[in-house]
Amino acid sequence: MRPLALTFALMVAGPASADECGDLIDRVTAETGARLDDRSRDYARFTADAQTSLTLSCAAPHPSSVGAQFRGANPPEAYYTLFGQAGHAITGIAAATVAAAAHRAQEAASRLRHSKVEAGGAAITCSVTHKDTGDLTLCAVIESSDRS
Repeated sequence: MRPLALTFALMVAGPASADECGDLIDRVTAETGARLDDRSRDYARFTADAQTSLTLSCAAPHPSSVGAQFRGANPPEAYYTLFGQAGHAITGIAAATVAAAAHRAQEAASRLRHSKVEAGGAAITCSVTHKDTGDLTLCAVIESSDRS
């Protein structure tokens, strides 16, 4: 393809959601210090420590979300701090607000298996699973509005 034709094709295609995802990846990395392990156009996976990982879904125009996975049923306070930072990076909601909601959602999920809490205009969900391979705590913060 000739340079002019390629430039025109890129202009017609418009901004790619990968640009937005790249921005969110940069914000999550900056807020949390987690290491980016894998990414695609609308998804990224990070490692925070030996027991904790993060996942980012950024499929615009749909709401973005970030999840934190902990190998165990009772995450340490550092998990909630990290989750709050990641949630702040994608929603703008104060990290302390996200972390406090995650505490409430995880506590309920430990009894009910799954829980959802609204906080600052976003949904915070947590699940706790008990399997032969070990316990797993999964929490996510999801933007409440569709951006279409």
